[in-house]
Amino acid sequence: MIGFVLLAAVVICTPGPDTALTVRNTLLGGRGNGFRTAAGVATGQALWTLAAAAGVAALVAASQPVFDALRLVGAAYLVWLGLRALTAAVRRPRHDRTPRGSAAGFRQGLLSNLANPKMAVFFTSLLPQFGSGFGQLLALGLAFAVMTLVWLSTYALAVARAKRVLARGPVRRALDALTGAALVRLGARLAAER
Repeated sequence: MIGFVLLAAVVICTPGPDTALTVRNTLLGGRGNGFRTAAGVATGQALWTLAAAAGVAALVAASQPVFDALRLVGAAYLVWLGLRALTAAVRRPRHDRTPRGSAAGFRQGLLSNLANPKMAVFFTSLLPQFGSGFGQLLALGLAFAVMTLVWLSTYALAVARAKRVLARGPVRRALDALTGAALVRLGARLAAER
C-alpha cells in the first residue's frame, strides 16, 4: 500500500489538465468552483475505478477504435476549454462568467477526466500491480480519487487565497493565456498521440 500511495502522490501532484482546469475555475468562480472542479475530477476517477475493477476500462484500452474516439473527444474538449481561456485573455476583463453557485466547475472536471482515455490505460495498468479482485481494485482506485480530491482542493484553496493578486487585469489575462495555452497544448498532444 505504501508503494501505491507514493506512486499515486507523484502522479497526482504532476500538473496536468485537471490542475490547469482547477486553477482556472477557481479564478473564475472562487474557491467553491475550484472545489466543485476537484470533486468532478475525483468523481470521474471513481467512475474509471469502477470501470477498471469491472474490466470495462481494459476493453476501452484494448479496442483501438473506441480508444481513438475517446482520445479525440477528450482532445477536442481540452482544446475547446483552452480556446475559451485564450479568448478571455485577449478580451477586456468583465464580470466572472462562472456563477459561484454553478455546477459548471463540477461538470467540466468530470468531463475532462472521463474524456481522457489515458485514465483507462492508467487505471488498467496501475491498479492491478497493487491489488487483484474487484474489492481491492475498487479500494485502490477510490484511494487515488480521494487523494486527487484533497490535492486539487488544496490547489483551489491556495489559488483562492491569492485571488486578489491573481485576479488583477494583467495578471489574470496572463494566467488565462497560460492555462489556455496549456490546455490547447495538452489537447493537441492527446489528439496527435498514436
